[in-house]
Amino acid sequence: ARDTTDFKMAVDEVQFLNILKGKRVKLTLKTSSYFGVIQRINLNKTLILTDAPVHQVMHIKKQSVISVGADGVEVFKYGRLCWLQIATKHKVYLFDILLLGARAFKNGLSMILENKRILKVIHDCRAIAGCLIAQFGVKLTNVFDTQVHIADVMCFYSKTGGLLPDRVSTLQEVVSFHLKVPSSQLLSLQMKSQLTKVQEMWFKRPCPIPLLKLMALSAIHLQPLRLVLLDTLMMDYMALVDSYLNSGFYEPDELQHVNMVGNSQMPISRA
Repeated sequence: ARDTTDFKMAVDEVQFLNILKGKRVKLTLKTSSYFGVIQRINLNKTLILTDAPVHQVMHIKKQSVISVGADGVEVFKYGRLCWLQIATKHKVYLFDILLLGARAFKNGLSMILENKRILKVIHDCRAIAGCLIAQFGVKLTNVFDTQVHIADVMCFYSKTGGLLPDRVSTLQEVVSFHLKVPSSQLLSLQMKSQLTKVQEMWFKRPCPIPLLKLMALSAIHLQPLRLVLLDTLMMDYMALVDSYLNSGFYEPDELQHVNMVGNSQMPISRA
């Protein structure tokens, strides 16, 4: 009789936990509060929430530089955005846009992505920007695009009078070349491109843990990549400074006729 009672209690508990799935809850701990929709309840009774806790959004807002990535089905103007990744120096946040929809942006993502003080590092911002403005009315500002800032793109743009090349470097290629990361360590990025060719993968909930890890890994390289690209872009500037140093024998009034050409405004960053 006791075994039967225990079994009935276990069944009732499972049914109760299943009822909680999809419900919006607030969890209050000693140190912080969490708001979110219950996505999964594990066997050890821990919860996975799809909404970001308030303190996480506040943490992102305090950053001067963040990395931004996006995944889904044909993520461009008329595609379907399923996941948005935001990485700081030490943390990566994955936002389930498929489940949260517009409220993810109303609850804090819009003010982060539209904040002119926060620099967003993105690899090829065209698809993300078009998707965000068309589907959610969110306009990206202050972007450092690691694809645009690659030397071959800039040279092609300059030589052709404003045209862009037909083919641009992938994130895997750029990370391998500029960060000198061995190909063996970039297999995850290659796996992601192969894995996500199956469109149904983006709609699967709960999302497979390996895919969550791959999305996080695709965002962590962007900030180090930005610093390396900035160093490359500064080489021309330093060459001009050296020419100033070598022109010390000129009188000050003779230097007034020196024109600065090719000056362009860089994205704002306080990092």
